[in-house]
Amino acid sequence: MGYASTRAVAVLVLFVTLVAGAATGEPCAGNTGFQIGTAIQDITGPPAEVTFMGYAMPYQRSQGIHTRLHARAAVIASPCNGKRVAIVSAEVGLVTQAIKQEVVRQLRARHGELYGDANVLLSATHTHSGPGGTSHYFMYNLTVLGYSEQNFRAVADGIVAAIGRAHDNLAEGRIKLAAGDLLEASINRSPPAYERDPPAERARYAHDTDKRMTVLRLEEASGAEVGLLDWYAVHATSMGNTNRLISSDNKGYAALLFEKAKGTRYGEAKTFVAAFLNANEGDVSPNIDGKPDGSEDDDFADTQLSGEKQYRKARELYEQAGEVLSGGVDFRHAHVKLDAVEVDAALADGQPRRTCPAAIGLSMLAGAEDGRGVGQEGLACNPEWAPELEYLCALATPCQAEKPVVLEMGTKKPVPWTPEVLPVQILRVGRVVLVNIPFEPTTMAGRRLRETVAAELGAAGEPSGTGLEVVITGLANAYAGYVVTREEYAIQHYEGASTHFGPWTLAALQQELRKLAAAMREGRDVEPGPAPRDLSKAQDTLMETPRFDEVPAGNRFGETIEQPQASYRAGETARATFWSGNPNHDLRLGASYLQVQRKRGEEWQAVAFDRDWETKFHWRRFYCPPTLQCSQATVEWSIPAGTEPGTYRIRHDGHYMERADGKVKPYTGFSREFQVE
Repeated sequence: MGYASTRAVAVLVLFVTLVAGAATGEPCAGNTGFQIGTAIQDITGPPAEVTFMGYAMPYQRSQGIHTRLHARAAVIASPCNGKRVAIVSAEVGLVTQAIKQEVVRQLRARHGELYGDANVLLSATHTHSGPGGTSHYFMYNLTVLGYSEQNFRAVADGIVAAIGRAHDNLAEGRIKLAAGDLLEASINRSPPAYERDPPAERARYAHDTDKRMTVLRLEEASGAEVGLLDWYAVHATSMGNTNRLISSDNKGYAALLFEKAKGTRYGEAKTFVAAFLNANEGDVSPNIDGKPDGSEDDDFADTQLSGEKQYRKARELYEQAGEVLSGGVDFRHAHVKLDAVEVDAALADGQPRRTCPAAIGLSMLAGAEDGRGVGQEGLACNPEWAPELEYLCALATPCQAEKPVVLEMGTKKPVPWTPEVLPVQILRVGRVVLVNIPFEPTTMAGRRLRETVAAELGAAGEPSGTGLEVVITGLANAYAGYVVTREEYAIQHYEGASTHFGPWTLAALQQELRKLAAAMREGRDVEPGPAPRDLSKAQDTLMETPRFDEVPAGNRFGETIEQPQASYRAGETARATFWSGNPNHDLRLGASYLQVQRKRGEEWQAVAFDRDWETKFHWRRFYCPPTLQCSQATVEWSIPAGTEPGTYRIRHDGHYMERADGKVKPYTGFSREFQVE
């Protein structure tokens, strides 16, 4: 068929689609054609001596890498109405408001008005094993000892690069939907709070956590597979609070397994991308035996167990996905001053209510079951309080109700310690509706939000059929703690004590999201709301910057201290230790601090990198007598089953800083050769 004929057919198809849409009142009715682009970018932050964000343990500082962290992006555009969305899953503990502001700033500089606050979704997988310091608010940098410009740039610039590549990769395609339940992969870590929810409401659900997994299969018109978007509610806390290696945790492992199966080529501009996003995981743990160190008492085994379960279910749904999404793309977004929302009586307890300036309660200090702190949960200002709470409760603000407040972040001057102007967002692709909030909602809180949005859009959320597939994306576009139901709040477990804006936070979110959903249904724009403050010019830090590196006399950087054995079998671990510099001198984004290489003829071929599950990159600093500041890097390779026999070696790449002139220089070291039998 010639160009003219092809063009005529395309025009005819478009005309028929528009006529069909006009007949139904929906300009995109019947449309199944989207433009789709995906991409992946390394966003791994400093591997040395930066405190992890998640457990708030100051001693949990990075000492190497188990798996690298990535931003996975999908851009979906609808030719029938000219709208587009960018969806990003970032393997970080939090997507801070500062990151969203910087990403949008860069996107606007590069792409004009194509991308902005309203149509860009940035969601954290919530790994607790990634470096922190990326907020412009004091509270979230407190345990990290301040702001890390290096980590901020790695994350923000990496997300921008991922979206930019996905934009460049846009091509005609289709989206397929599948959903189903993943059982025995999560438990409710706070059952006493969940049991406070109304019995009739709980009776509507078979489980006390959401087991539903939703999968979008992204294909080009040719049938080429370009990506997966997966939502499942579970904390990324398989790695515990004693781990010191950067890890993407269970969701990252699921993504690595999926991408390995699909032949993803990391570092290339266009390749298959598997994004595992989080949902209403606030009270959901992956540690299914209820122990904080997991079902196998081994962080790595726990992560494998949870990640494999998510991968297997996602792969099953992906292969079964048969429903081709139809419709268009749409979005609504607003910023809300969440410490001062007047809540309608119908959404509260029959009386008008108001949210509060941000504060945390005493039980927040106890930590959750996956990572205990100090004290205990359930310390609430109610008739059952312990006598020792009387003083705190007498000082508590009535607005925070049962919460015995230990820290008021929202009243700090001149700037609150946590953000109060926060984003709420709804994205729609066909009948899939993404409800995106900057909180960790509990199971029941997420269910109520889904129902609110589905009801306002005019169709009940259904497991299947013609209704809406309404999905919660938590930890989205900013961060401000948890959100629980009013009933759960009263018992003041960790999640309730971490609900910043008081007992009516959920009702306020329902109210604001209902407004967005109504505007989407009616085709109206919404007011953008107050702009979040820009704090990018006022950041402090107590973090050390990398200093000069040294090695003992007669040694050199990259020299092997400990050699591998002469031979290994599959299942054993090869190990080599090198004199090294501080890895924070160069994050080697898109590269690796290590390679496992196999000899083929006269050439060496890399078979494993520091992003791979089978490798570990350990780094430690110490003082060698009398005054030298030395460090060593140890590379481990757990040899997988099925590894091809042959001759191997371990390579380590890094940088060191000269004491004399402060210049940073590269080095490379090789272990001796060894055999895999």
